[in-house]
Amino acid sequence: MYAPERQQEILRLARESGRVDVLSLAEEFQVTAETVRRDLKALDRAGLLRRVHGGAIPAGRLDFEPDLAERDAVAADEKQRIARAALAELPGGDGRGSVILDAGTTAARLAAEIPLEAELTVVTHGLPVAARLADHPGLTLHLVGGRIRHRTRAAVDDWALRAYREINADVVFLATNGFSLDGGLTTPDLAEAAVKRALIAAARRVVLLADSAKFEQQHFARFGDLSDVDLLITDTGLRPEDALAIERAGTEVIRA
Repeated sequence: MYAPERQQEILRLARESGRVDVLSLAEEFQVTAETVRRDLKALDRAGLLRRVHGGAIPAGRLDFEPDLAERDAVAADEKQRIARAALAELPGGDGRGSVILDAGTTAARLAAEIPLEAELTVVTHGLPVAARLADHPGLTLHLVGGRIRHRTRAAVDDWALRAYREINADVVFLATNGFSLDGGLTTPDLAEAAVKRALIAAARRVVLLADSAKFEQQHFARFGDLSDVDLLITDTGLRPEDALAIERAGTEVIRA
């Protein structure tokens, strides 16, 4: 296969799945990773793809926010491993521990994994998260209200912000659309960013749940820095050297 043919196929795959990664493409086309990187660089220069850590996404996608079902299907195995690893960060199940669960697909997976014997106070502004926990016998569940964003099914704006200002939880499990050492924590929507900023302030410990595909992605609205995060739980797609750089900056990293 000639380079232009391969690049056309890479572009098709990126548009279909929303992302391509270097190692998978190298295996798919039986070429070296360096050859794939040259292809991605050529497509990036042409304005057809945008390079991100470990691969590329279609041009213009950095500030495009896919709907909930599409996001849940992306990196599903990685998100499940992250959710299971996050269980170890729940406060003791004596009924006195308190948790904030951010809106997001990985947080919803964590909600589904909370054991039936757990006794916790849980606060969330995410409707899918609340729906998964509504029948849990050991939880005291608080649903924060506000304007519901249809794309994320999350409550935002003043009602949500006021509620979180009154909370002092043990731990918040935070979601993000992008994270990096230089760009911090980012999301496409300013209203979502404001709520996430309030979540960080409302908990004594901040645990970020983010799959490795989000590393070095930057979106329009910045709501914090990696230094605001006590622990990052991600997957093994994050390179060890990147994990080490994050830890040197002060955030513990678990690669599940």
